[in-house]
Amino acid sequence: MLARKGVLPDSFLLTRMAEDQNQPNRSRSRSQRARFITKSGSCNVAHKNIREQGRFLQDVFTTMVDLKWQHSFLIFTSAFLCSWMLFAMVWWLVAFAHGDLEPRDPDAEPGPIPCVTAIHSFTSAFLFSIEVQVTIGFGGRMVTEECPLAITVLIIQNILGLIINAVMLGCVFMKTAQANRRAETLIFSRNAVIAPRNSRPTFMFRVGDLRKSMIISATIQLQVIRRTVTAEGEVIPVCQLDIQVENPLRSNGIFLVSPLIISHTMERGSPLYELSAQSLASEDLEIIVILEGVVETTGISMQARTSYTPEEILWGRRFVSIITEEDGRYCVDYSKFGNTVPVRMSSLSAKELDQTRGVQEGGSDAHLQGWGLVRAGRGGFRRGGRACGSSAPQPWYAQSEKPEQQVEQKGQKKVVQLEVIGRQIDEDGLGDMSD
Repeated sequence: MLARKGVLPDSFLLTRMAEDQNQPNRSRSRSQRARFITKSGSCNVAHKNIREQGRFLQDVFTTMVDLKWQHSFLIFTSAFLCSWMLFAMVWWLVAFAHGDLEPRDPDAEPGPIPCVTAIHSFTSAFLFSIEVQVTIGFGGRMVTEECPLAITVLIIQNILGLIINAVMLGCVFMKTAQANRRAETLIFSRNAVIAPRNSRPTFMFRVGDLRKSMIISATIQLQVIRRTVTAEGEVIPVCQLDIQVENPLRSNGIFLVSPLIISHTMERGSPLYELSAQSLASEDLEIIVILEGVVETTGISMQARTSYTPEEILWGRRFVSIITEEDGRYCVDYSKFGNTVPVRMSSLSAKELDQTRGVQEGGSDAHLQGWGLVRAGRGGFRRGGRACGSSAPQPWYAQSEKPEQQVEQKGQKKVVQLEVIGRQIDEDGLGDMSD
C-alpha cells in the first residue's frame, strides 16, 4: 500500500519480498494461529451474541465514526434525502390546506396570496425544500407573510438542516483525523529477533517513522499475551504481562528521530526468561507492541499497534545497520529496514544460561561456590555444587554486593573497637594525672 502511494520506493518492496522468500516460513506447515492484533494494527476479535444492541444507539456519534466509509456515506445521503422528502411533504400539505394548488385561470382576477409562491405540485414543493435547507435561493419560490404556519416550518427546517450538517461534518472530520491515520506512516519490522546483546539474550524489533514531522512524547509498551493455567486448574485464555523496555531511565519513552531497535533483556523477572530456541516453536504466546504519542503538526494523539507470534520471532539473528553519515547528516536506507543477519547464539533459554554460569534461584546471605565439578559420592562428580552452609540459592549478580557489605560491617566493628581502646587510654591517662 505504501509503495503504491509513492511513500516507499519500489526497491523496498522488492527487498521485503526477497527477505520473505529467504526466511523459513514455519506457519505454512501448520494451521494459522489466531492472534489478537494483526500486523496492520487492527483488533482481530469478533464479538458475537450481543443482546443489548441498544447501547450502541445511546452513543450515536461514536457509532457513526466507527462505521466504514461506505456505510457512513450511505447514512449521510439517506439523512439528507429523508429530510428533503419530509419537508417537501410538509410544504405540499401547507399549500394544499391554503388552497394554493387549485387551478386558476390566468386571465381571471388574481386570487388570494399563497403561502409559498410558485408551488403547484409535489415536485415544486420538493425543489423548494432543497432550496430552503441548502440555502440556494433561486428566487422563483419564496415564503410570504400570509401564513404564519409556513414561517414556522421554514424556521424548523433551517434548524434541522444545520444540525444535520454539523453532525455529518463532525463525523467526517473525526474519521479522517483518527489516531490510526497517522500510524499509516509508522512501520514496524515484519519479524522480531532474539540475539545476544551484552552477553544476554535480548528480544528486539525495529520501528521507524517515514514522515519528517516528529511524534511528541512517544512511548512504547510491550505486552505478552499467553494462555496460562493456575494451580487450581483454572484456564486463563488471555493473561497479559507487561515487558520492560531496555532503557537506562527505566521508562518507555523514546525519541523517534530515526528508526530505532527496541530491545528487551530476557533476564530474571521477564516473561521470556524460560524461552529457548526449541520451545519457541511450540509456545502459545503473542507479543503486542503499542506505540503512542502526539502528532507534532496537528496535536492529535495517535497510536500504532502490531504483534509478533512465535513464527515471526527469529532466533539467533540481528538487524543490519541502516543509518549512515553522508555530507554532515544522517541518512536512513529503508530498503534494509527488515533485513537480518545470523549471529552465533546458544539455543538455551536465558534461565538455562544463567544456571550454567552460576545463577541460582532465590536469595540468601551464603557465599556461592562456583558451578564446577563437585564430588557426589562413590567417586562420582556432579555439576552445580554450592557451599554447605547455603540454605537457598542466589543470583550471580548479587555476589559483588555482599562482600562489600561484609567489609563495611567489619570496618564498623573495627572503628568501634578503636574508639573503645582510645577511650580507655584517655581514661587511664587522666587517672594517672589525677594521682
